[in-house]
Amino acid sequence: MGRVRIFSFLKNHKLSFLIALVLLFAQANFELTLPGVMSDIVDVGISQGGISSTVPDEITSEDLESVELFLSDAEVDQVEPHFSEPDADGVRTFTGSRSDRESLEGFMGEAEMLVYQFMEGVSIDEFAAATESSAADAGAAQQAPAASADPVELMRQMFGDTIDIADIERLVDAGVVTKDQLVESRETLTRQLGDNGDSIIQSRAIEFVESAYRDAGVDLTAVQSNYLFSQGLTMLGYALASAACAILAALNASRTSAAIGRDLRHQLYERVLDYSPAEMGKFSAASLITRATNDIQQIQMITVMCLRIVLFAPCMGLGAVVRVLTTPTGMEWILVVAIVAIAIAIGVLMGVTMPKFRIMQSLVDRNNLIAREILTGIMPIRAFGRQKHEEERYDEANRELTSTYIFTNRCMTFLMPVMMIVMNATTVGIVWFGAQGVDAGNLQVGTLMAYINYVMQVIMSFMILTMISVMLPRAGVAADRVQEVLDTQTSIKNPEPEARVTRERSEGWKGVVSYNDVTFTYPDADVPTLENISFTAEPGKTIAIIGSTGCGKSTLVQLIPRLYDVTEGSITLDGVDIRNIDLAELRRTIGYVPQKRMLFSGTIESNIKYGDESMSDEDMVQAAQIAQATEFIEGKPDGYSSPISQGGTNVSGGQNQRLSIARALAIHPKVLVFDDSFSALDYKTDATLRAELDRRCSDSAVIIVAQRIATIMHADEILVLDDGRIVGRGTHAELLRSCPEYLEIAKSQLSESELGLDEPARPASGQSGDEGVEPADAAEDSTEKGGER
Repeated sequence: MGRVRIFSFLKNHKLSFLIALVLLFAQANFELTLPGVMSDIVDVGISQGGISSTVPDEITSEDLESVELFLSDAEVDQVEPHFSEPDADGVRTFTGSRSDRESLEGFMGEAEMLVYQFMEGVSIDEFAAATESSAADAGAAQQAPAASADPVELMRQMFGDTIDIADIERLVDAGVVTKDQLVESRETLTRQLGDNGDSIIQSRAIEFVESAYRDAGVDLTAVQSNYLFSQGLTMLGYALASAACAILAALNASRTSAAIGRDLRHQLYERVLDYSPAEMGKFSAASLITRATNDIQQIQMITVMCLRIVLFAPCMGLGAVVRVLTTPTGMEWILVVAIVAIAIAIGVLMGVTMPKFRIMQSLVDRNNLIAREILTGIMPIRAFGRQKHEEERYDEANRELTSTYIFTNRCMTFLMPVMMIVMNATTVGIVWFGAQGVDAGNLQVGTLMAYINYVMQVIMSFMILTMISVMLPRAGVAADRVQEVLDTQTSIKNPEPEARVTRERSEGWKGVVSYNDVTFTYPDADVPTLENISFTAEPGKTIAIIGSTGCGKSTLVQLIPRLYDVTEGSITLDGVDIRNIDLAELRRTIGYVPQKRMLFSGTIESNIKYGDESMSDEDMVQAAQIAQATEFIEGKPDGYSSPISQGGTNVSGGQNQRLSIARALAIHPKVLVFDDSFSALDYKTDATLRAELDRRCSDSAVIIVAQRIATIMHADEILVLDDGRIVGRGTHAELLRSCPEYLEIAKSQLSESELGLDEPARPASGQSGDEGVEPADAAEDSTEKGGER
């Protein structure tokens, strides 16, 4: 499945795929032509002295007449028009085209073979048997010293035991032998040559042409040199064309794979940015990092190989097979044996390594997870002296991953020796049986060399595909993992356009947030985290939320910007269900300061302007003033251009928190949500910041989640959460009298005098023992002693 998905990534790059196919087909064709050119250089350029055709470029009139003795009248009529008139030296030049030459080569080669044999001398008995002469010629009898009724005896008396081409001409002139008999003898001898006839005819005809060139005064050394130079240039041209195709194919593959990697990373990050915390919880941060880096890198690498090698190997292999089958040598069985041996090796290797490749990526995930935990948790590790334990934990994960890599690599190392053994054994077999064919005259040396090259190309193609098939499983796993992220849809859906509610800029949102019997349950949880929550936050008023750790305070405010969606009930903004508001518009209306402080690498300015890069410097400075951040910003040499490292590690916790608050304030939201965002501030800064919020953000609804009583004691309404339910609501003074949970929290942080209690309050069943009083200003001032944390 993963392997198919790898190729599906090419669906948006069809043109690149087509270009790769064309270039690789051309490259394979050029490379497959090279062995044929090499064969011509050996067989023609070296063995035949550069004479490639049985139709000579130049020939003397006497030699051409000798050849025409063995040609029929119709064949002579075809030959004569293609040769010029004899020059002063009696030399005639071939003037026909290439196609004309090809049409003459067959019968002229047969005639030239006979002329060459007669030039060497043929026995009278062989000649008589070939011509099947049954009667003595009267003219020959008159010339013979002794008459004889036997024509063979007559020719033996005239010429001895052998006869040459000059004797044949005399016999024809004397009428002892007719041209028809010579033509018939040519056909008879050609049939008698059997399967090896073509090679014998070719070699002897070339010998005749060489002799004809010598008679015509042609420089044979120049003929050979010119042929070798011409074929060398041809071979160089094919090699350069193949190299150009290879370079262009590699460039195309690299650009395409890089584009695929770029697109996948963009899609993956775009999808992850859309995830709600529910989807983020499905994938660990370490796994997402691995998928965005290592897995996509695997896909890029295999894509390059697909466009460069996987497509090239079949083109080369099929082309080589065709050439092997069209080169009749009788050694095709050697190739079959080699392919079967390679297939067996591939099957065994895949069966052993496939299971390991399936688990390799999960081991990479685990390795990255442990490394990330160690790096981010270095301080508690040192504080508890657990360095040795973490080293051992990482070493165990690393060793398991390493052993898997080593196992698969060791298995793959067997592939190359097996392939080399098969290739060398195949070469030895071809040379052994091919040498017998060369010795028998059935095969030429150059053809044998070309055949070896073709067979090696077939085997190399299978070897390349084998190596790719070993790498495909791991890349397939990587593709599955990346696709899993892309296929995971966020649970927070943007409303459909027809159901979407918007506000005109002139009207805008007022910022009234209402919880209407809200219940929320985390995915896969058994019990609800929040139950039956109802309250309203209005502009100009502050709603505070307090409760014990784990009671659901942060979950409650995370529902407002739709980090999660409610399970039951609804949350409305100005009476509109937030699920019907465009997510971007909703979140522009909300200034959210999360519990976990997070600054981005850059500058103070880029962090404050993070919500709107086009905001003015005036708005940035105003937000910093409200957040009480101007003092430490202006104290830095570069002011707002001061650098911020990743995560804000180069500023203190209080400075980080104030910059996070300034970032939320800078977009002028209608709803301000502070999720325990004052915990790192000293009491004085906390009080001053809240006072500035009341004064300068009076048109915004403010919702504060806090653990400190001093932070929320002046809120317009305080909600007390316990186990996901609201167990108390009211002002600070009211809750001191009516809510035991709130009183318990307050007493754990402040003294009774600071709380304004004259005597211990012991409320029971929602009733307080004393009325209590509003805390005096001195009570709050007395809290302004703590330092910034």
